[in-house]
Amino acid sequence: MPTYERTTRVAAPLEEVWEFHSRVEGLETLTPDFMNLRVERVVGPDGESDPEVLETGARIDMSMRPFGVGPRQTWTSVIGAREAHEGAAYFRDTMEDGPFPEWEHTHLFYADDGGTICRDRLRYRLPGGPLGRLAEPFGDVGFEPMFAGRHRKTKQVLE
Repeated sequence: MPTYERTTRVAAPLEEVWEFHSRVEGLETLTPDFMNLRVERVVGPDGESDPEVLETGARIDMSMRPFGVGPRQTWTSVIGAREAHEGAAYFRDTMEDGPFPEWEHTHLFYADDGGTICRDRLRYRLPGGPLGRLAEPFGDVGFEPMFAGRHRKTKQVLE
C-alpha cells in the first residue's frame, strides 16, 4: 500500500501540540479551507456526544466538498489507537466510510529540545480500482498541498 509522510518541527512543547491534536477543534483548524470540511457528529467510545478528547474508539462523521465542486463527500474516521508516553505520543485514525478504499493516518509526536517533531504517516489506496492503483505512485502530488498546509497551520497556531 502506498505511503505518504511529512515531518515538521514545531517550536512548542509536546504537551501543547498533543493537546491541540487530541480535540476535534484541531482537525477543524488544520483542515484547509478548500476542503470545505463540516464535522457532522463526534461520538466518544462510550457513546458520549462531542467528547472533549478524541480517545481510542471515538468516531468522527464529517463531510467535505473539495474546492466547492461536486456533491459533498461523507467520511467517517475512527480513532483506532492513541497512546502518550514520556517524550512521545501518537494516534491513528482509519477511514471507516468515505471516498478511499483504504486510509490509515498515523499522527506521531516526539519531544525535541523544548519543541515537538510532528510526523504524519498516511497509508492509502486511491479510489478507482485498477486505474486508481496506476495513479498511486503520484498520490504525493495530491496530498502534499493539504499536508504542507496542515503543518504550516500547526506552526502558526502553536508557535
